[in-house]
Parts: sequence; C-alpha cells; structure tokens
Amino acid sequence: MTTSETTALLPRANAHLSPSWRQRLEVIAFGAIQWPWLLRGLHGGRKADKRALLDRIGLPHDALPNLGSWKADTQFLGHIVDTIEALRPREVVELGCGASSLVVAAALAKNGGGRLTSYEQHGDFATETGRWVRSHGLEIDARHAPLGDAPGGWPGQWYQLQAVPPVIDLLVIDGPPWAVHPLVRGAAEILFDRLAPGGMILLDDAARPGERIVGRRWRERWPDIDFILDSRGAKGTLIGRRRAKQA
Repeated sequence: MTTSETTALLPRANAHLSPSWRQRLEVIAFGAIQWPWLLRGLHGGRKADKRALLDRIGLPHDALPNLGSWKADTQFLGHIVDTIEALRPREVVELGCGASSLVVAAALAKNGGGRLTSYEQHGDFATETGRWVRSHGLEIDARHAPLGDAPGGWPGQWYQLQAVPPVIDLLVIDGPPWAVHPLVRGAAEILFDRLAPGGMILLDDAARPGERIVGRRWRERWPDIDFILDSRGAKGTLIGRRRAKQA
C-alpha cells in the first residue's frame, strides 16, 4: 500500500505494542468525545483546491488521487507549501509519511531545494512512500522509526528516532495516529531544541481535543515559540514559530 491508494478507516495496528488499561480507556474516552472531529477528518478537501495545490508545486493532477480518511487534507498541505515558499528551509523533518511527504519534497524542489527526512512507524510504508516520492523525480530520506516508550512523561508510544538532523528549519507533525493515544504527538517536543531561530512547526489535526491539550502544554513549556491555531479546513493546523535570538 502507498499513500496514493485509499486509506482504511482505522489506522494500522501495532501488534508488538501493549498499552496499559489506563491508556486503552483514555483512547476510548477521547474517541467518544472527539468523534465529530474524526468524521470531519475523513474529508480531504475540495478537488479544485487539490488541483490548485498541485499546480503550485508542479505535480500532475493525479499525483494525489486519494485524500481524506487519515491523510492530510488540502488545508494542511497548503500550509506546508506556504511555509516552504516563505521560509525556504534547508532541513525539513517529518513525523509520519504520506501525502505530505510528496508535497514537502515537491515544494522544496520548487523553492530552492532542501533535505526532507521523514520518519514512519511502519517500515513497509516508509519504503513504499520513498519509492513513490522518487518516482516523481523528487528526493526523500524515508526512515523506519518503530514505536516504543514515549519520552518526557507523555503517554502512549513514540517514534524511536535515529540520526535526526541537529538543526531543523521545519518540523511537520502528522503522526503517530491518535489511536495510539490522544496525546501521542505531544512527545514531538523532544525535537524543539533542534529548531532553528525562526524555524517553524506544523501540527496536523490540531482542532481535535487531544491536540488542543498538547498545544496548551507546548505553549506553557516553550515560551520562545509562538503558537497559532488555524481552525480552517477539516482538521485544523497548529503553527509554531521559534523567535529569533536577540542580539
């Protein structure tokens, strides 16, 4: 399976993970609360918006034949392109392969280049996404990062990352899926110290209750990063920018 195919309604299971009963109950409880956001997330955006986005980055209209389900929607993908056009990042780190991987790679190629390092919990999906992106003549370093213990007191599991670039200009967070734990993406903050001055963070699905809690904690813990929630689109995007150091 690649991200050009239709995504199943439920995210893929991780057979080697054994969440505690408390974590299982938290997933069930948040699922009962945030089902309206989950249903909205099944919509990937208007076809006209998708075509316009692909035109901006020089990809054919059939490059992303299927959006919606758990994939990034056109609003989030548009944020990625806007940010790359404005920031011209040299190092982009992505958590969770998928439609966003192709868009990041194409936007980088369109705007002066840059390196994309993408981490994915499923090794076969990382491999297939890498092949898919390269089939469009684009570059990506897609790496398998299996889930393990989450750092920093965050619940659930987290990517076991290796060889992360020491300086990150743009951090795109689109995984792991909420079914691992509603607050699972909070552990992405372990990479915030690597964010360059003026560097940016884009968190997908930011309108959901779990991600809103994550956003509040990040604001408290990282006062040198300004966060803004854009609630447009099906899922919402949390946009963070690290302040430039004062001379």
